Amino acid sequence: MLRAIVFDFDGVIANSEPLHFQAFRDVLGEEGVALTEADYYAHYLGFDDVGVFQAMGAARGPWTRSRVDDLVSRKAVRLEALERDVSVLFPGAAAVIRRAAAAMPIAIASGARGVEIRRVLERERLDACFTAIVAAEDTVVSKPAPDPYLRALGLLRAACGEPLAASDCVAIEDSHWGLESARAAGLRTVAVAHTYEAAALSGAADLVIASLESLDLAALARLCPA
Repeated sequence: MLRAIVFDFDGVIANSEPLHFQAFRDVLGEEGVALTEADYYAHYLGFDDVGVFQAMGAARGPWTRSRVDDLVSRKAVRLEALERDVSVLFPGAAAVIRRAAAAMPIAIASGARGVEIRRVLERERLDACFTAIVAAEDTVVSKPAPDPYLRALGLLRAACGEPLAASDCVAIEDSHWGLESARAAGLRTVAVAHTYEAAALSGAADLVIASLESLDLAALARLCPA
């Protein structure tokens, strides 16, 4: 039976992928490296910030870890400026989160930095809804590896104080990288067609929905039969 929901953040709760792309593009442009929107969505969206810069630098040296860390810091500053004083939530996201949190424990498993996730949630007064938040810095490797979801499951189990099967949990994702991570951890999967078209996600998820606003808890429960 359905006992918990684990949400991705960027591209599911927050319509922040365009802002991440812009921040990456601006910082890389200062380094003389061009990043197109098509390349970002095709090759880099599934990585955390370190992974993006490491992948971009692989053909150029590669870049040292200190240089990557500097790029990550500059990108974080740029992203914060782009987000300032605006809501980045998808339509209906706040209501969905509150409804889900009232029904069962919910968590986040994301490749975004913790400070970025919490900044948005606190501004929207949603931080108290989540039993656990797993961010980029909380696991050694990020998606598509299962580690973020395994970590989220561990935190949910600790909070519940009782066993929690991965198959009793549903992951809400917007990309193939995230869906692969959740499946490898044993969760049921729902793809939200915010970032990629539904047809491109249909073979990778147990259920595909058009938007987070249309999320139906009863439909999620049917993915986890008793």
